[in-house]
Amino acid sequence: MSKGLPKRSENYSEWYNELVKRADLAENSAVRGCMVIKPYGYSIWEKMQRALDDMFKETGHTNAYFPLFVPKSLFEAEEKNAEGFAKECAVVTHYRLKSDPNNPGKLMVDPEAKLEEELVVRPTSEAIIWNTYKNWIQSHRDLPILINQWANVVRWEMRTRMFLRTAEFLWQEGHTAHATEKEAMDETKQMLDVYATFVEEWMSVPVIKGFKSANERFAGAEETLCIEAMMQDGKALQAGTSHFLGQNFAKAFDVKFQNKEGKLENVWGTSWGVSTRLMGALIMAHSDDLGLVLPPKLAPIHVVIVPIYKGDEDLEAIKAVIMPIVKELKSLGITVKFDDNDAYRPGWKFAEYELKGVPLRMAVGMRDLQNGVIELARRDTLTKETRPIEGIATYIKDLLDEIQTAIYQKALNFRQENMFKIDTWAEFEEQIEKGGFLLCHWDGTSETEEKIKELTKATIRCIPLDAVEEEGVCVYTGKPSNKRVVFARAY
Repeated sequence: MSKGLPKRSENYSEWYNELVKRADLAENSAVRGCMVIKPYGYSIWEKMQRALDDMFKETGHTNAYFPLFVPKSLFEAEEKNAEGFAKECAVVTHYRLKSDPNNPGKLMVDPEAKLEEELVVRPTSEAIIWNTYKNWIQSHRDLPILINQWANVVRWEMRTRMFLRTAEFLWQEGHTAHATEKEAMDETKQMLDVYATFVEEWMSVPVIKGFKSANERFAGAEETLCIEAMMQDGKALQAGTSHFLGQNFAKAFDVKFQNKEGKLENVWGTSWGVSTRLMGALIMAHSDDLGLVLPPKLAPIHVVIVPIYKGDEDLEAIKAVIMPIVKELKSLGITVKFDDNDAYRPGWKFAEYELKGVPLRMAVGMRDLQNGVIELARRDTLTKETRPIEGIATYIKDLLDEIQTAIYQKALNFRQENMFKIDTWAEFEEQIEKGGFLLCHWDGTSETEEKIKELTKATIRCIPLDAVEEEGVCVYTGKPSNKRVVFARAY
C-alpha cells in the first residue's frame, strides 16, 4: 500500500524502486539485472507501443523482424559501433549442454560444441540489418527502405534499475536507407519530431530537442539528435534518440545502389529508437508520495467506480443506475472498472487506485442515488467534487482531456522553474548540486566537456535545436562561445 512508500524528498531513488514494485509495474527476476514486467506495467507499455506504431506507419514505415544473434564478424564490421558497444555485449560461444559426469542431475557446457564463430546477442541491430540491406538494394528504385522492428536487446549492465537500466530491455529500432544525404537527414529530424510529439502529447512530459555533442553521440553515427526530459529530482533523462548514420554502415557492409545517372553510390542511413526507459520517465516525471500519476492517454484504467453499500440489495440498486453509465463511457472510448469486490473496504480501494494512478475515481452510495449525484476524485490534483449523475459520461470525457493537459502543464512549469542560465564556474558548481538544467556557454571541445563531467558528474544533455546565437564565454575555460548548451546530471 502507498502508506509505506518512502517520500521523494527523503530518498528519491528508494521511492522510485518501491513505487515500481508496489504499483505492480515490474519486479526483479531470477536473472541478475533483468526484470519481469507485470501485467499492469505491460499494459502501459502496450499503449505506448500502439500509439508509436501508428505514428511510424503514418510516416510511411513498416515493421519487420531481424535475428537476435549477430555473428561477431558482422558486428565488428563498423569499427566505431563495435568499439562503442563491445564492453556491454553478451556473447554465445557454445551451442549445446550435456550431462555433467561429476555431478549427477546437473548440466555443463559441452566443450565439443564450441561455435566456429561467436554470436553477439544484439545490443543494437545495425550490423545484422545493414548486412541484410546489401541483398535488398541494387538500384535507386529500391530506395528508400523504411523499416522498424519491435524487439528486445541485451546490454550488460553492472548497476541496474527497473525500466531505467536493465541488462535486457524492450524497445523499437528504426533503420532506414536513402539515396541522398538530405533525405537521410530529413528522416532523422522527422523521427525526432515523432518522438517529441509522442512524449509531450501522450506522456505529458515536456522535452528539449537538440543535437548530442561528439562525446555523447551514438557509436557509428555522424550526428545524434535527442529529446531530453527533466525528472522531479532535477535530473535529465534521455527519452529518445535519432541518428544520422551518414554512409558509415553502407561502406562497412558494401551497400551500394545505382543512381539515376547509372553510377554506383553508397546508401545513406539512419537509425532511431525508444525503449521501456520511457516507463521510467513516465513514473518519475509525474508521480507523488501516494503513488503513480498517469496521464489518461496511457492509463490502463481511465475511471474506477467504487460502490459503497451495505448489502446485495443496495449493490443491485447502485448497479441499476451505474451500469448504463459504464456502457456510455465505454462507447466514448473510456476504460472503466466497476469494483464491487467485497473482500476490501472502500478506503482500501481508494488508496490502491491512488497507488496505481487511475486518473478518475467515482464513489457512489445509496444517499448519492437519492440525491442524483456522484463523487468524482481526480488523481492528479487529489481534489473531489460532487456532480449530477445526469450527463456524467460527457463530463468525464472532457475532464480526462483536462487532466492530460494539466499534468503536462505541471511538468512544464516544474521544468521552467528549474532551468538556470549560468555564467560562472562558481554558480555552476553550486547549482549542479541542487539539480536542474543549466544553460551555459561551452567552448565546443571534448576536453572541456570531459573535465566538467569529471568534476561535477554533469554532461551536455543536448545542444538545443532552437538555441539562440549569442556571444559569450565558456563557463569553465572562459574561451569564446556563440550559444548555450544544456548541462545536467542524468539517468
